[in-house]
Amino acid sequence: MQSQLDMFETPILPGLNYRTDFISLAEEENLIDAINGLPLAPFQFHGWEGKRLTASFGWHYDFNDATFQPTKPIPEFLLEVKTKAARFAGFAPEQFVQALLIRYDPGAGIGWHRDRPVFEHVVGISLGAPTTMRFRRRAATGFARTSVPLAARSVYHLSGEARHQWEHSIAPMDVTRWSITFRSLTETSLRS
Repeated sequence: MQSQLDMFETPILPGLNYRTDFISLAEEENLIDAINGLPLAPFQFHGWEGKRLTASFGWHYDFNDATFQPTKPIPEFLLEVKTKAARFAGFAPEQFVQALLIRYDPGAGIGWHRDRPVFEHVVGISLGAPTTMRFRRRAATGFARTSVPLAARSVYHLSGEARHQWEHSIAPMDVTRWSITFRSLTETSLRS
């Protein structure tokens, strides 16, 4: 099934690609079970503890001390969906070197942000419940804003303008939702 963003030449935001029905219901259930079986930990940000539970693989960015370092390899159960995500974004699977798993329990969201500058391409898969990804960027009169509905089992790819010029967020929800985010490194990060 094609989404509205796929039916037109111009996406809502340049650099945003989106598709519904990216994975099957059975794949979604298996991924949720596998994520729930991991030792997820509350998100930490400069001494503050968030409501969402996370696990990073491949690379980990520590928001408390701003360090970026290798961590446990991406688990086997993610390799097939990582390959599909890479194909969707037009990359080889090995270019996605980081996976972030998040469980948003009721009341958890994610505030306005851009992904850390060490990362380049960002591909996210939404699991369990639909939500809305909000976008904003500074304008002469405040903020320009738009939003994109994220269906369960959908995928999005942020690059270019959508990745670097717009912030994004997800409001807290009343139900549990999960996400998988794959990221590539910038050329500068690869050289370092």
